[in-house]
Order: sequence, then structure tokens, then C-alpha cells
Amino acid sequence: MTSPHRKIRKAVFPVAGLGTRFLPATKAMPKEMLTVVDRPVIQHVVDEARAAGIEHFIFITGRNKGVIEDHFDSQFELERTLSERGKKGELDLLMRDLPAPGQTSFTRQQAPLGLGHAVWCARELVGNEPFALLLPDMLHHTTKRPCLADMIEAYNQNGGNHVAVSPVPDDQTHMYGIVGVNDPAAQVSTINKMIEKPARGTAPSNLHITGRYILQPEIFAHLARQERGQGGEIQLTDAMIKLADDGNQPFFAVRFDGTIYDCGSKIGFLTANIAYALARDDLAPALKAELKKLI
Repeated sequence: MTSPHRKIRKAVFPVAGLGTRFLPATKAMPKEMLTVVDRPVIQHVVDEARAAGIEHFIFITGRNKGVIEDHFDSQFELERTLSERGKKGELDLLMRDLPAPGQTSFTRQQAPLGLGHAVWCARELVGNEPFALLLPDMLHHTTKRPCLADMIEAYNQNGGNHVAVSPVPDDQTHMYGIVGVNDPAAQVSTINKMIEKPARGTAPSNLHITGRYILQPEIFAHLARQERGQGGEIQLTDAMIKLADDGNQPFFAVRFDGTIYDCGSKIGFLTANIAYALARDDLAPALKAELKKLI
């Protein structure tokens, strides 16, 4: 049955961050191009979006991020060499991951003014339609259906705005954007409160925002005010709160039950490499043996 709500066709990927926690590795290499096993972090996130049916991939870049654009482009010399050498498997892999012509767009965030500002930079490319937003640092690992696919299914039923959430220990809620919901145990529940990094002991729940969103285009009107929030940056959560306060844009929490790896941190990145490798039949046995030797 066709959904009565406008289709989610576009996804936004904010990739303008400096990656200072990974210096010197990220001095010349964007942090989003660091590899988890044999795929760049950004490729894993694009894979999730593509599996959910996204048709247009919008990247919010910054200086020294041209390699990301190159990664999602054809590379004639490499493809020709692989073909001439009969490396069909490698060539097929490259062609499978290559977006079709016109499926990618790139725009610049000239100054690091926060996630809300990065999303606002995509306004002309998104246009007047709902869109997905995926934070590339946050890998959502699951053996089930990808996180964004679950969110789009929930959106097709409910409309409005959707935010992926997952529980964190109560003593860590001050570190995240937190939502309060009508039914904390439900897979999908109406959000009744959103707070960016609440003070200790004041969080409405232990459900934190995990870096996956489906947003209506009305969010851009709130972001356009360029109001500074926590840390002096333009916060996306602040704009979402105002959009919810308008009264005609409900927000829903979609619970993600897999494992989230914060690849913006060294431990999260290293753990993601191990977890993704252990999930592969061609790597898991040998890796387990090597880990036993190390431990």
C-alpha cells in the first residue's frame, strides 16, 4: 500500500568536521574516510541510507574534504587497470558502490558553526520535502534491518518527524541529547520532551538521540534564525524543539536495538573495526585467533 506521506528520497550527511581527536591521521585525510575494515566510515553510512531506499545523497563538506567527493565518483584509470588485469571481483565491488549520475550533491559549510548550521546549508538541495539526516560518526551496527529503514517504515505510518534513540546508563545522560517519550518500552513512541545534554539528574529518560533523523522541511525556517545554543553553536536539537512547539509537527522516537559505535572517538573507532570484522566469515576466524594472542 502506498504511503500517504511524502516519500523520503534525500539524505543529508554532515562531513565538514575537522576530526581533531584523530590528529595527526586526519591532518590531510578526512575522518570520514578512515576505514572500518575495508570501507570508509562514510561508505558504511551511505550503505545504510541506500539500503533504506534513499535516492539522492547530499554531503555538507568543508575545506580539505575533496577526497570524499572523489570517493563517490568514477575513477577511470583504476577501473581500466582492474579490467585489463581481469580483477572482476574488485571492479564489480567498485561499480556496485558507485552512485548513479546525479545522485550525489556537495555543498560547503564555510564555518564550523554547529550541526544545525550544517543542516541549514543543505536547504537549497533538499528543497520543500522531508529528508533523512545521518551523522557519519555514528555507525549503527545490526544483523537485522538497517536503522534508517526502520525509521522510514515508521514515518510512512505516522508522518511527522522521527528520531532514532537508544538507552544509555543513567549516569551518562548529561553527555547526550535526550528525549522523553509517552511509552519508553515501545518501538515507536511520541516524543514529549527533548533536551540537549541535560544537567545530571534532570533527564526525562535514558533514551539518547543516536544520530539518525527524518525531518520535515519546516526545520529550515527555525535554523535560518541562526540562534546560538550550547557551546555557542547553532544546535539542531534547539530547532527541533521549536518545530515541535509549533504544534503541527509531531516528533516520534524510533528505538534502535543494535550497537552504536561512535567513530569520532578512538575507542569507538577501534571497537567498530573489531565488531565489523568479526561479523565477516572471511575475517572472523583469523581475527579471533590473533586477538587471543594479544589478550
